[in-house]
Amino acid sequence: MAKIDKINFSTPSGFPEFLPGEKRLELYLLDTIRKVYESYGFTPIETPAVERLEVLQAKGNQGDNIIYGLDPILPPNRQAERDKAGEIGSESRALKFDQTVPLAAYIARHLNELTFPFARYQMDVVFRGERAKDGRFRQFRQCDIDVISRSQLSLLYDAQMPAIISEIFEAINIGDFIIRINNRKILTGFFQSLGIEENKIKACIGIIDNLEKIGEAKVKQELEKEGILAEQTQKIIEFIKINGTNDEILEKLKKLSQNMPSSEQFSLGVTELQTVIAGVRNLGIAEKRFCIDLAIARGLDYYTGTVYETTLIGHEALGSICSGGRYEELVGTFLGEKLPGVGISIGLTRLMSRLLKAGILNPFPATPAQVMVVNMQEDLMPIYLNVSQQLRKAGINVVTSFDKRGLGKQFQQAEKQGIQFCVIIGADEATAQKSSLKDLKSGEQVEIGLENLALEIKRRLEI
Repeated sequence: MAKIDKINFSTPSGFPEFLPGEKRLELYLLDTIRKVYESYGFTPIETPAVERLEVLQAKGNQGDNIIYGLDPILPPNRQAERDKAGEIGSESRALKFDQTVPLAAYIARHLNELTFPFARYQMDVVFRGERAKDGRFRQFRQCDIDVISRSQLSLLYDAQMPAIISEIFEAINIGDFIIRINNRKILTGFFQSLGIEENKIKACIGIIDNLEKIGEAKVKQELEKEGILAEQTQKIIEFIKINGTNDEILEKLKKLSQNMPSSEQFSLGVTELQTVIAGVRNLGIAEKRFCIDLAIARGLDYYTGTVYETTLIGHEALGSICSGGRYEELVGTFLGEKLPGVGISIGLTRLMSRLLKAGILNPFPATPAQVMVVNMQEDLMPIYLNVSQQLRKAGINVVTSFDKRGLGKQFQQAEKQGIQFCVIIGADEATAQKSSLKDLKSGEQVEIGLENLALEIKRRLEI
């Protein structure tokens, strides 16, 4: 055999690759999320993986994200084509780093074809050139929803978001979680009431958003670096630590609002938060599933109202497992008009990897097959094929063993793939139109007529 050059075929850092059981788990999660999104009337869209670079960088869209650019790589025999004007490399393109900028471009491209409010979901792969580490990827899938309006957008859309989050994580059954809710106007208004300069407020909100990561002492240091006085800093810390039941916190906020007649932002934020909490309750979401948390700020500048973060109780180190909020100007970038919206995002690749590592979720069996029809003798293959098809028509997933091997080895193969049942048909069974059904989990083996085989397997699968 000729010697070949050694090629590094390992996966590039930050680009995940799933084993079959992990991929099946991802598909299950995607399907669960999709069903909940669609139950609220969200419609699917998909935008190209590639956008024009000028779109991704317009008006500061790129932020701190590192973009992967695209350049054509020509084979050796086509190098001359590089010089053909307008055909190759004439326009800078790049991989999308999120789904919000492409959504803005999508709305601009299809403005007259869409109905508003426009409620869409999108579960695409995005790419970021950040440093790859545990739970951080360069290629990952996001499951986003947003509702966009061309005029006013009801706060009841904000109230729907916690209901959707709650339904998804209850369906996935990953344990207790809490959806923490706040309103950026409350924070902005409170900072204004302290006399903090407008140009420092966004930076202060970003510092508050890092409270859980860096701790109270570090938050105080960072605020002081921004020129916030020690007395103001102490009042900020005391404010974001206001606690109690949702009604108690709302009552405290209302009282503060009465003493802040000059802060319309604060009063408006309290009113909006009260409306959202009432809406969440009217949607029947259990009180244990959501709370008001005045430290939740969402550090991204574009949020203007309601904000959310979801935490898995007992696994707080995982960080937020679903977050989002309301914005006014985020998706109107290419139209020159305000398009108010509210949305949430589940970083599914990151979430799944962390839940697997923590043992909260486990991979599925490698195959979706529930039954293996084993190969006892080659001349009975027409019967094996016929039985396999009859089981499939009954809605049962089947693998047919085409290779003649020892029965024990076929059982081992089925067990390794997570297949529970094996159908055994030898010459005697074929003559009598019967089969033996072996349950690999219990070890039980029963004889069943072929006409009743599908019904018996389905009955046992439902147990």
